[in-house]
Amino acid sequence: MSQTTAPTQQEKQRIGVRYLIKKLYDWIVAGLDRTGWVSYKFTFPKRFVSPLPFLGFLTFICFLILGITGALLMLFYTPSLTSSWQSVAAINNTIPYGEIIRNIHYHASNAMIFLALLHMYYNYFSGRFKIRNEIIWVTGIIFGTITVLEAFTGYDIIVNTRAVLAVSIGVSLNYSAPSIGPQLVHTIFGYGFPDFILRFYALHIFILPIVMVILTLVHFPRYLTFDLPFVSAVFGAILLVGGMYPVSLGVPYVATTNPLTFSNVGYTLPEWYLTSLYAFLRTFMPKFIAGILLPTLFILMFLVIPFVDKSKKFSWKDRPFFTALGIASIAQILLTTYWGFYINENALTPTQALFIDPVQLFGAMILAAALSYVGTYALLRRMASKGGGKVARGKRPQPVTFLTSKWITGVLVAMVVVQVLVAAAAIYASGVFSRYYFPNLEMFDLGAVVLIFAAMYHIYRYSRPLT
Repeated sequence: MSQTTAPTQQEKQRIGVRYLIKKLYDWIVAGLDRTGWVSYKFTFPKRFVSPLPFLGFLTFICFLILGITGALLMLFYTPSLTSSWQSVAAINNTIPYGEIIRNIHYHASNAMIFLALLHMYYNYFSGRFKIRNEIIWVTGIIFGTITVLEAFTGYDIIVNTRAVLAVSIGVSLNYSAPSIGPQLVHTIFGYGFPDFILRFYALHIFILPIVMVILTLVHFPRYLTFDLPFVSAVFGAILLVGGMYPVSLGVPYVATTNPLTFSNVGYTLPEWYLTSLYAFLRTFMPKFIAGILLPTLFILMFLVIPFVDKSKKFSWKDRPFFTALGIASIAQILLTTYWGFYINENALTPTQALFIDPVQLFGAMILAAALSYVGTYALLRRMASKGGGKVARGKRPQPVTFLTSKWITGVLVAMVVVQVLVAAAAIYASGVFSRYYFPNLEMFDLGAVVLIFAAMYHIYRYSRPLT
């Protein structure tokens, strides 16, 4: 007959901790059961899946990164005309890890806009917007527009020469609105620079994010895909690009500074997602037409797509008219973005250097639209006539295994070695001498570590048998 020994004090504590953890877990689950969060179903892929269908979720990941880094930057930012630029300079130069946080925030905003644009065009060309009701598509277009406005208010509150140029353009555009122009200016920008900083600060950290959260609750589908390798890859890419191209402080604005140029270093240009609008304004056409009417028509064109494209066909191959229209819109974005960066180096004055001949700009736009639309439409019609638009039905193709288990193990071991070397380089990067040659080497190396982790996780996932 075996004797049972009484549990020791350490075992009792362990049992007590498990009990508390279980009670806490049960309490959280029971509480969440009464919220909307449990209505979302998360999928964690066991094999490689195309990232295109969940580009929206990757955009949301960037939104979360921006919220976290923005909250940290808020602790040290001072929204005033005399202290805004100085507080950002202090974040960059004296606050521990401030430069890294600010770089993550800046490049995450660029990544969010880029991913949102890809997400919109993927749903457009794949016809996925037809699966759900029109409100999903409409809220997505509005969300994308507000994302650009959020980024615009963010780089304006630094109060450097670029911010002042952007604000002056914004004021002139709002003034050009018929009837309500002055009221719009006073409501959005206030009655001077001190008002503008406080109002844009409130818009950037509170008003616009609240609107974006509300739109997210409406726009999100019920089934979400959380793919750790791709989420890690996006975050690693943000770190990597931030290490290679650190965001600058710009030149602090003073009343005697010409906002078009700064210290003979170059010309002040907006961010890449606003250069298309800037190209229209540089034609010196009426500001209402160039800065308000044309962008509004472009946005409205996408808003009405689900109400116009009512066919039951989803594939871009089976919708030649709308596919050609989408390709033409991409050509317009690329062309006007290029013109927005164009500078006439032989000009004698800044105004002449920034002037864009409207005949050349709109002539190039018409030519690009015609060529891209007609070429795409003709190609799809030709494919359809040859049966290229139909997908043959049959047995689903099996995934091709091109690496044996030994090769996969070798690749993983090699990547672990690279991971260790990159981590060692990141530690070395904190030295004084390395910062002279590569100021953001730590951030670059950290991004490389995260990207290698994403690749390692994907290869490990690929090597495991499906259960």
